[in-house]
Amino acid sequence: MNAVDEYSPQVGTAPVCRAVGAPRATVYRRRKARRSQAKEPKKRPTPARALSSEEKTQVLDVLHSERFVDKAPGEVVATLLDEGVYHCSERTMYRILEANDEVRERRNQLRHPEYKKPELLATEPNQVWSWDITKLKGPVKWTWFYLYVILDIFSRYVVGWLLARRESAALAKRLIGDSCEKQGVEEGQLTIHSDRGPPMKSKCLAQLLGDLGVTKSHSRPHVSDDNPFSEAQFKTLKYRPEFPDRFGSFEDGLSLCREFFPWYNTEHRHSGIGMLTPEMVHYGLAAAVLENRQRTLATAFAAHPERFVKGPSIPRPLPEAVWINPPKRESEDQKLGVPQVWVEAPGGPQQPPVSSFPSFGVPILGQNRSEAIAGSQKRSIITRPQPESQEVLH
Repeated sequence: MNAVDEYSPQVGTAPVCRAVGAPRATVYRRRKARRSQAKEPKKRPTPARALSSEEKTQVLDVLHSERFVDKAPGEVVATLLDEGVYHCSERTMYRILEANDEVRERRNQLRHPEYKKPELLATEPNQVWSWDITKLKGPVKWTWFYLYVILDIFSRYVVGWLLARRESAALAKRLIGDSCEKQGVEEGQLTIHSDRGPPMKSKCLAQLLGDLGVTKSHSRPHVSDDNPFSEAQFKTLKYRPEFPDRFGSFEDGLSLCREFFPWYNTEHRHSGIGMLTPEMVHYGLAAAVLENRQRTLATAFAAHPERFVKGPSIPRPLPEAVWINPPKRESEDQKLGVPQVWVEAPGGPQQPPVSSFPSFGVPILGQNRSEAIAGSQKRSIITRPQPESQEVLH
């Protein structure tokens, strides 16, 4: 741009821009910005009809008085007019308040603090669990059954569930304690995330998590998308064809849950984990399944290569990391507006980055998990006997 500014007075702006390859619109825009910055802002003269400093102070004292401190300027003006007093218009009162930074609640009211957004990362099972409670409609109006579900956000595996007739912190404590025992959770290994319902914030549950060495995390108040994995799992349940508008009895709800959760863990192919089942990912079986899929695709390509227009296909990979509220950190290329570059997979065509959960704003090309989780064994859901209170824990 320095060359354009130097030679344009002699030969003109357009020829210089063509010579150096600079767009003329950008040159003109920057010149206009420099001229506007060089100019000093004009001082607006005070109108003759404006209130004096003493009059403005008097109006502000009226608004601060105990009589009018709780009233809006419109009410103040109307009240004073009824008494035969006029200081200024309603709009002028707002201008005076704005000049004194008082266009807000003028009383010393309690302000809600800004809560920090929870940012949780899971790179393997049993690092971050998400749990919530949803209502199931009972046989008549205003009757409900309460379904407690604990979900591993990396594998989407339901590690525990409970159906009860009431919402209780004691039941939540028992469910989380039994789930941690079944999964062999060690101290300092796990973070449990939930919303801010009464059972989630109860003292007995906080004491249990402290004894187990489990970190607790809560959604921000009045924020609906800080617990997305549990909400998505509830949607999968309630959009199933067999899910009724109402349950005829507690036993009907229990029967549906006993069929749904084994299906969800062992048969449901989840789009967020490379179309694998939660059981495959949770117990380290994903690598073998993805390798088998790759062999099948390679065999199909060898038999009919003409059907694969873009070259050999690769199975959808498993994401390397899963976030709740990933941090927004842009790379230098993203700040400069450079488009993301596709990555060429070995032995195949170009493939776009696949992971839906980028780490620190950088796309991740998911790879097959090459190592199974050490020491983990396939476990089956244990159905406990139904207690007298008709609550069932899994």
